[in-house]
Amino acid sequence: MGQRGPTVVTTLCGHDREKCLRARAQYLAALGGAGFDVIALDPHDAAPADFDALCLTGGGDIEPSRYGEAAAPETDDLDPARDDLELRLLRAALDRDLPVLGICRGLQLINVANGGKLVQHVEGHSRSLGALTSHEAVPAAGSLLADATSDRAHVVNSSHHQAVTEDVLAPGLVPTVRIDGFVEAFEDPGRRWVVAVQWHPERTAEVSAEATRIFRAFADAASRQPARAR
Repeated sequence: MGQRGPTVVTTLCGHDREKCLRARAQYLAALGGAGFDVIALDPHDAAPADFDALCLTGGGDIEPSRYGEAAAPETDDLDPARDDLELRLLRAALDRDLPVLGICRGLQLINVANGGKLVQHVEGHSRSLGALTSHEAVPAAGSLLADATSDRAHVVNSSHHQAVTEDVLAPGLVPTVRIDGFVEAFEDPGRRWVVAVQWHPERTAEVSAEATRIFRAFADAASRQPARAR
């Protein structure tokens, strides 16, 4: 048998069944295409004991009580079981210094887990796949994100109604893309490879080719760690 690729754990779930299945296919294609063996979990699944990397994906809002706030009127689609599972997985990954990629909600969860907060509603943005905003992202030179995608401007999508700004960014996290006053990407320089982006690089038809290269860099980071017994 040939050697397997690194194993990535990800949570692919949501209350909207049709949208969930469409998102699953995109994430699985992106992660599998980068060389990962994917373990996809639903909120009530048990967390695996061993894995090489963690991808935290998009979805509904994080329960505001987890960052010490009451819910704003616009905050919805809460899933406490998913919050619980992803926070457990993230703690396990950080304890072992495994590569972590956060996408949209995943960026927000990493920020909350590290002591940050969220802007609970941003006008003009939407989760609807039919109401996307495009931006040019310019990753900070020398960042892990720039290593993955280049530090030249490239087009990214945006369909989030919550966000991170520098005044709610968790201590220790470093912004690597800023757009219109929002932190659209950050990383944790205290870890081997923790990168988070507010956009959706798995939606390949909506972004520049540069934006999709983050998955290959993520898989390369997972492959460079000591191999598990396979």
